[in-house]
Order: sequence, then C-alpha cells, then structure tokens
Amino acid sequence: MIEIPSDLHPDLVPLAFLLGNWAGAGVSDFPGAEKCNFGQEVTFSHDGRDFLEYVSHTWVLDGEGKQVRPLETESGYWRIDKNRKVEVVMSRDQGVIEIWYGELADQKPQIDLVTDAVARTAASGPYSGGKRLYGYVNSDLMWVGEKATPDVELRPYMSAHLKKVVTPEEVAEMARNLEDMPDDGIAFFK
Repeated sequence: MIEIPSDLHPDLVPLAFLLGNWAGAGVSDFPGAEKCNFGQEVTFSHDGRDFLEYVSHTWVLDGEGKQVRPLETESGYWRIDKNRKVEVVMSRDQGVIEIWYGELADQKPQIDLVTDAVARTAASGPYSGGKRLYGYVNSDLMWVGEKATPDVELRPYMSAHLKKVVTPEEVAEMARNLEDMPDDGIAFFK
C-alpha cells in the first residue's frame, strides 16, 4: 500500500510510491567491468520541501550473498512538475554528476529517465550517459539502468529488485494503530 505522509509537499504526491527505505539485490554487467551480483539499500525521504532526497548504497555480493566490498554510492534530489515531468540531480562516488529528465507514466507508478548532462572528474571512468526505468510492482521497487561510454553503446548494465524495509519505529507506530483490532486478531481477517 502506498501511504502519503501528511507533511509531504503537494507537488510530490505522484512520487509517494518511492518514499521509504528499500533493500534487495541485483545484477551488474558491463564490458570492461566485473560482472557481479550486488546488494542495495535505497532511501527516498522528504523534509516538506518540493523534492525527495535519494541515497543509494550498493556492494558486491559473493556466491553466498554476503557483502564483499562497496560497489557504488549515489545521492541526489528528485522533483516532479504539474505535467508529471521528473528531474533528478545525482552525484556518484565515482566522480560523476548527472542531471536526469523523464516522466511519470500515466496511470501507473513507473518513471523513465534519461541523462541530459554529465560532468566527470579526472578520476572517474569513461561515461557519456544513461537511461533508467523505475517501477513500483506488487509493492516492490524495481529498476533497470542503461549506460553508455565513448566505446560502448547504450546498453543495460544494472538492475535490482528491492523490498520495503520496515524500521523498528515503523513497527512501533503500526502497533499503536492496532487499538481497534479484536483481542484474538482473527476477526480482523473475516
């Protein structure tokens, strides 16, 4: 279920499905880079202003699903206008700053983004742009990213399937809201 916080800026209501802490796993595969499975934690939060704050941490997983080492960290800000146009400013630990533009699909929680501008430090690897698709599917957040370099045409390079993480504070809040539930709890499901 998608919850809309009472203090969410009204412009951000169409992006409410992104809010929260997410965790899961995915696959990374791009020419010239190590092919691997990765774990990911993502947070979309807000402070009442007209943007969502975004933070993502990924790490390489071994064959047993244990963390081996950090893979990539990104952070940024997401906005949406009245015409469902989405803009994202993102910074990566690899020395890349990106501006993404796209739109929220009509009648479904899906966002298509394309890079509009890329700035790189001297230490970053080759990168010329990308595309991303985010979708809220059966209460999970899924995404796929495409990447291009001067030597490799745009192609898929990462994708992940993330589940909503419930914090201890959220569990406590849920427990406080169970006052109207019958003592046996079973009647609630009848």
